Amino acid sequence: MKAFKTIKDPNAFQLLGDETRRRIIYLLRAKEMTVSQIAGELNLTPQAIYHHIRKLRDAGMVEVAREERVDHFIETYYRASAEIFNMSHGSGSSSTYHEEKAAESLKALSTIGLPVREDPTLASRLVELEKRMDQIGEKQSWAEAIAGLEDVDFFVKQSVDHMAKLLMMSDKEFNEYLNLIREERKLLRSLLESPKKVEAVARKS
Repeated sequence: MKAFKTIKDPNAFQLLGDETRRRIIYLLRAKEMTVSQIAGELNLTPQAIYHHIRKLRDAGMVEVAREERVDHFIETYYRASAEIFNMSHGSGSSSTYHEEKAAESLKALSTIGLPVREDPTLASRLVELEKRMDQIGEKQSWAEAIAGLEDVDFFVKQSVDHMAKLLMMSDKEFNEYLNLIREERKLLRSLLESPKKVEAVARKS
């Protein structure tokens, strides 16, 4: 298993929108497993797991680790192809996918009492800002070292990655990072339909 792998396939973003596939990746980071073993762990049928595995293999996120003969059958063991996946925004359809998800996120804000208006142009700009924030302080050597950490789970590794990026930023990069956050906040607030109402709710909470 590689420590670090960049995924540019736009379909990978959609695949990880499914909770079952995220859980399969999590299991296969920890150890090699067969379809039957995964099915037992997740309380699903082997047929359902194989369907997910095939899609994850096509996206380059899961690979065959080894095969073993058991009586007259061949058992295939799978593993995640990397400890950490860097989901590259890339170009073309992948950028379109992120813009669609940004638009969906903005729309979902209304359901939690933060009504915002739809604006595809600003959704696209939000994606650009988040992409640049992801790039600042990113060092592949650190990502590979973090992936190799033992006795910590995936979520701790993600937290360490975030902290390492903050520590690795130069003062210039950190100032740029802060400016990007300010711009993101300004864009979001410009989409609010009732800023005063939201501020009133914030003061009460």
